[in-house]
Amino acid sequence: MPLTRRLLGFAFASADLLIELSSEGQITLALGAGEALTGAADRQIEGASLAGFVAPADQELVRMVLKGLEDGMRAGPVVVRLAPQADGAARAVNLSAFRLPDNGGAVSCALTRAAAPKAAGPDGLHDRRSFEDAATALFKHARTSGLEVELAMVEVPGFTEVTRQAGEPEGSALQARLAAVIRAESFAGATAAGLGGDRYALLREGGESPETISRRIGRLLDLDAGLGLEPVVRSVAMSADTAPEQLLKAIRYSVDEFVQNGAAGATPATLGEAFERSLARTLAQVTALGQRVEGGDFSLVYQPVVSLRGDLRLHHYEALIRFGDQGTPFPIIRMAEEMDLVCALDAAVVDRALDKLLAVPGLVLAVNISGRSMSRPAFVTHLRQRLKSSPGVRGRLIFELTESVAVGDLSEADRHIQALRAEGCEVCLDDFGAGASSLAYLQQLNVDVVKIDGSFIRELEHDTRGSAFIRQLVRMCGEMKVRTLAEMVETRLVEDVIRKAGVDMAQGWLYGAAAREPTPPAVTARAVAAPAARRRGAVESWG
Repeated sequence: MPLTRRLLGFAFASADLLIELSSEGQITLALGAGEALTGAADRQIEGASLAGFVAPADQELVRMVLKGLEDGMRAGPVVVRLAPQADGAARAVNLSAFRLPDNGGAVSCALTRAAAPKAAGPDGLHDRRSFEDAATALFKHARTSGLEVELAMVEVPGFTEVTRQAGEPEGSALQARLAAVIRAESFAGATAAGLGGDRYALLREGGESPETISRRIGRLLDLDAGLGLEPVVRSVAMSADTAPEQLLKAIRYSVDEFVQNGAAGATPATLGEAFERSLARTLAQVTALGQRVEGGDFSLVYQPVVSLRGDLRLHHYEALIRFGDQGTPFPIIRMAEEMDLVCALDAAVVDRALDKLLAVPGLVLAVNISGRSMSRPAFVTHLRQRLKSSPGVRGRLIFELTESVAVGDLSEADRHIQALRAEGCEVCLDDFGAGASSLAYLQQLNVDVVKIDGSFIRELEHDTRGSAFIRQLVRMCGEMKVRTLAEMVETRLVEDVIRKAGVDMAQGWLYGAAAREPTPPAVTARAVAAPAARRRGAVESWG
């Protein structure tokens, strides 16, 4: 290839480094700041294969980017991790590829320095939550740069079944290829998500029709036409007038509809239209939730909490809300918090729990209270009035303060907590360690119990090093005259670890799942040696 054409490719790329690949994927030319960018001098890069130049996790992505190129076509940039060089440093680059016409199949690749992509799954695809984070960051960038972005949903009906029939290792290779193809279509190769059920979502630059994208995906998958696997693509354009705070709701709505109905569903044309649909759906849900709360259309189930002192006797039950036959109630609780209905819901749950306490002498219950509710004076006044009218429940009700919504004014929240403690109720700080605010809560809220988040407890089954954290937390709480409770205890091994660490109480499937009526814990009396003397103070969470 003439030098002028090489320089033309380099100028087109505006790159720190230009590499040229033969049709066999060998690097035939490296020109630019190779050592600064990759850790290897240009002459060391030349002659290497592309597979040896790119980190294994991104080799299939690059292969799909290059395979999708036609003469005169440019692809990328995609963020690619490079294989470690002699210095061992981890590096990533933005890679753009251009196939010059009449050049024997060779491809020019422009590389510029890039930050390593944020962690996604092993196949490079995001889950729903991390995809939303990536979308938020991309839309911010689009607004400042003028970039046209669209949300694309891709369905390849029957693909999972084909990979299952192919067996191993062919099936896994097909799945990896599809993940790479989806990534290659996304912005920077790093804004795609797997949604399950042969469905994917990705963010990409606008400008191509869904039919063009669909044909390219089908070609890159290189599957037997007789299999009848036809990719279906639906795209939703970003509206210029859609406010940033509306975009995430619009994306959630679009993805939810796609997960439920697939490509056959009615896809909004723009994210502005998606937001309008989302708003209408949310208003309908809020109305329905308000009616359920007002009508008491929910039930409570009860999970035992045992004392780790002595013979594992029952300490109390946690009352957990359920809506019909649904599984976890967390999505409904979250919506209630976002739509400012959670105070009414919390009050209804407390009323139901008080009725149960009055009906069952000696029963002790814990109920969850949102941080938003605990911050409302009117809510706390209602609770105090209800408690005063039911003197028989004094000392038998525990409030678990959740972190699902941050408490804004901790001083005011603590005043409310002390008012409830004055009425004979204990207060527990729920999900300790799960949120960034946990330590601040413990410092500024005077509570009786700290419930250690189940994510820490579950890990003890596989890595007992976590017991050091538990021991230090127990020691700190003991000095503050606060008891500790471990949730999600499922095995005797974990029970033994937390008991030796000095945890006061435990909750989890080892002692019993939540039941419609308070059911004694499923344990036999096991005498346990008391841990070293320490100061003593006076699972499931939302579901």
